[in-house]
Amino acid sequence: MSFDLLTPYVAAQAVESVIATPVDGALTGYPSYVNRVYGFGAEDGGQYVAKFYRPGRWSWQAIDEEHRLVTACAAEELPVVAPLADGDGDTLHAVTAADGEAEQEFLFAVYPKRGGRNFDADRDQDWLRIGALVGRLHAVMAGDEASHRLTCTPRAATARFIVDLAQAGVVVPDAADEFFDLANRAVVLIAPLFEGVALQPVHGDCHRGNILDRAAGGLLLIDFDDLMVGPAVQDLWLLLPGRVNDSRRDLELLLEGYEQFRPFDCRTVRLIEPLRLMRMIYYLAWSALQRHDPGFRSSFPRWGGAAFWAQEVEDLRTQLDVIEAELA
Repeated sequence: MSFDLLTPYVAAQAVESVIATPVDGALTGYPSYVNRVYGFGAEDGGQYVAKFYRPGRWSWQAIDEEHRLVTACAAEELPVVAPLADGDGDTLHAVTAADGEAEQEFLFAVYPKRGGRNFDADRDQDWLRIGALVGRLHAVMAGDEASHRLTCTPRAATARFIVDLAQAGVVVPDAADEFFDLANRAVVLIAPLFEGVALQPVHGDCHRGNILDRAAGGLLLIDFDDLMVGPAVQDLWLLLPGRVNDSRRDLELLLEGYEQFRPFDCRTVRLIEPLRLMRMIYYLAWSALQRHDPGFRSSFPRWGGAAFWAQEVEDLRTQLDVIEAELA
């Protein structure tokens, strides 16, 4: 589904309906291929960020679960940015845009703008801080549910993404047989590793690009768009600079910080390389959904070509080899 009808005027009117204050007309677009994200200034001096969700990408219930969990985290004084509520107390809103006979509804949310610099873990203390932040997050979300979000297991998620890629017909014929053979073999191999593993709501995309350092204000965890139900280790492995065997010290510090707030099942460290493979397939399926977006095409002109899929097959084969070696 396209954003063609989402004009700056429609976006500004939508924001004003939530904040009940006129915007000053200055609109800043932020890079995003799934959603449309804009920064606004208001006449009262406030600064806001509006996120317009891609039509058909998420259900109202799924977005509402994200908002509810993030708002609960903010209420427990976790450093997150919760969506603003309107006069009725709602954080998720809809605006309809029309142009002649065409009409499209857009779900959206408005957030207070928060700044900060990218966070780089240079010292032991930095790794402890990140681990503690994730531990606090999981401690708050552990007792909650997110039944409308993705369940991060091979059978519930990865198998579905493989089917989506096949149905989309995006894999070039010369690579298709090998790609789908490797992907399906991987699901069969790693699925048993997730049996009996505790699952809970997690951030889902917890890499250092989604952590801002506000100096005296501490760390800020942003972008819960990929909130999912999964193993706790999903929110830790993306923080590591490399594979587990090359990042042992960093992982130990992460877990030390994490366990200040919540116990961690160290047996789930073995899920890291399977989760890496699952993310590779997830990202391909995600990219396939954006492939017709003009911004995506201009940023990734090689996506979907023969050379692209040849490299994806090679990367998938390498990752499967790593997992098989660990399990041997």
